[in-house]
Amino acid sequence: MEKNNKEEKVRYSDEELQEFKDLILEKIAKAKENLDMLMSDAFLSDSNDTTDTSPTFKNLEEGCDVGNKEDNANMAARQQKYIKDLEAALVRIENKTYGICRVTGKLIPKERLKVVPHATLSIEAKMMQNKKKK
Repeated sequence: MEKNNKEEKVRYSDEELQEFKDLILEKIAKAKENLDMLMSDAFLSDSNDTTDTSPTFKNLEEGCDVGNKEDNANMAARQQKYIKDLEAALVRIENKTYGICRVTGKLIPKERLKVVPHATLSIEAKMMQNKKKK
């Protein structure tokens, strides 16, 4: 009797994991570059500061500076979280658990992982999670 059932894949092959590892390392490098830029923007001041403007414009510029610094701080925090999530994905690659949905236990499609390499949920699980939140 011939088996027609195609055995469902339970994990990605070592070659596939290496491809994901290369992708993630590239994304970490870019994310760290972006974080460095955000951090340097936050700590370096321009030579065009508010000392050469009238008091009215000085207040407006200082307000913008505070807003920009807050935006940069928020973006830096998101970038740090993204890097941390990517590094956690590298650990899952080393443990050979990368790409396995933590809710369903099924493989997350390659297409999703290429777009969101730090994903730990399949689209199915993500949708179930979003329905519970509503």
